[in-house]
Amino acid sequence: MNDYYTEKLSAERLKRCYEIAPPRVQKYLEEEVNFVLDNIHPGDLVLELGCGYGRIIPALAGKARLVVGIDSSGSSINYASEFLRGISNVLLLREDAARLSFLDYSFNVVVCIQNGISAFNTDQKQLIRESIRVAKPGGIVLFSSYSDKFWDQRLEWFNLQSSAGLIGEIDTARSGNGVIVCKDGFTASTVGDTRFRELTSDFNADISIVEVDESSLFCVMVPR
Repeated sequence: MNDYYTEKLSAERLKRCYEIAPPRVQKYLEEEVNFVLDNIHPGDLVLELGCGYGRIIPALAGKARLVVGIDSSGSSINYASEFLRGISNVLLLREDAARLSFLDYSFNVVVCIQNGISAFNTDQKQLIRESIRVAKPGGIVLFSSYSDKFWDQRLEWFNLQSSAGLIGEIDTARSGNGVIVCKDGFTASTVGDTRFRELTSDFNADISIVEVDESSLFCVMVPR
């Protein structure tokens, strides 16, 4: 699915998905960012996985010392460079989130939100392993997915994206139980409480699962 974001749903098209989000989805997006900001302190080095066109980076950069945004899409990184022009404490890189080039213990905060864990076409456990590897002991790693309570609003948003030609037609017969399937092959899944705990059970980190706004489910990891 990562190829979909790289080739079809990047840069301006990705930005358009957020521009057409209905009010309840806008609130969900805002509350996710607020939860992340509550866990950032002045002086922190922050890494965002799957930064896209840089949607949340201005908010992060307003609180952190430095924000590094990575994405596998070259077009998104190029667009983000223009979108974020004038913000000096930002570094954008095209990288594979499951094979990060950074040294161990490089960041105070690692962030992957807006269901990013399900957007990477890679082993989810490896994705989390790399995130914990580059986080400082006592730092924090934040991954979010959708709450089950947000299904109707999420489906409405995806139907709007489909109507705008940004993603394929929704296959209603195959969509359900947290998974949205499009007829062009795009699939958007989620990670629930049980799955988050399975993915993180082997890591040397304190794990908690937090629901935010009845829309997001955050897996909060504090490396020991």
